[in-house]
Amino acid sequence: MMDKKVALVTGASRGAGAGIARGLGELGYTVYVTGRTTAPGDAKGWDGSVLPGTVAETAAAVTERGGEGIAAICDHADDAQVERLFQRIRDEQGRLDLLVNNAAYIHHQLIEKKPFWEKELDAHKILDVGLRSAYIASWHAARIMVPQGSGLIGMVSSFGASCYMHGPAYGAQKAGLDKLAHDMEHDLRGTGVAAVSIWLGPQVTERALIAREVNPEQYEGFMEMAENPEFTGHILDAISRAPNRDELSGQTLIGAEVARELGVTDRGRDRPSHREMLGSPNAKNPAAVY
Repeated sequence: MMDKKVALVTGASRGAGAGIARGLGELGYTVYVTGRTTAPGDAKGWDGSVLPGTVAETAAAVTERGGEGIAAICDHADDAQVERLFQRIRDEQGRLDLLVNNAAYIHHQLIEKKPFWEKELDAHKILDVGLRSAYIASWHAARIMVPQGSGLIGMVSSFGASCYMHGPAYGAQKAGLDKLAHDMEHDLRGTGVAAVSIWLGPQVTERALIAREVNPEQYEGFMEMAENPEFTGHILDAISRAPNRDELSGQTLIGAEVARELGVTDRGRDRPSHREMLGSPNAKNPAAVY
């Protein structure tokens, strides 16, 4: 059990989370996959079509790729369910090596070109399942990782933390994830546990493929250089093993850049950074105020 790393990927019924879980499976991880979807129908694409993907299907894909996938139905808006999830991991595995905070509420108007006040108020829910939920999961993870003296907490963020992307709620959520990783590093320093935030490039996901059809001018160029979501799983694993892990901890990292630094490729290909076009992460700040 000690030889096989244990990961939890939140919000992994489909999309980037499912891909990250599959990527960790390719590396032999035991991966707990959370989500709410037990049968297709709840999640819709931008055109209203039913999106494929369930928690069980992602777990099965992890196993098929060489790891051990474990499906865990969990609503990350429900703190009691999250607490039970981490207790289950503690009981079944006795450890947790990697937490990937990916779960986020995706509003059906997210990519519409409208000002925030013309979208439904429910768009703010990404600040609950997306930001608050990442804090809750990280709190539970730290209570497992710190006593064992090792672990990595990873935030799935994006360039939307810097540039305008999908509106204020989305941007605030991503910027918040970056700050969580930054400040958690300060508290985790010396414990053997690290925290990072990763800016993903455009991803080959079910929703992205539909977005290309809905807004072809906006998404066609992005999709040509889109990352396979398994790539981020490989990056997080490499960070967890990196000799400069302590230096990376607390940073917001552009996935494509840190991948090149650590020798990770996306199915043999390097991916572009997008830094010049979409902006740069904030630098790690050594100041601390109590």
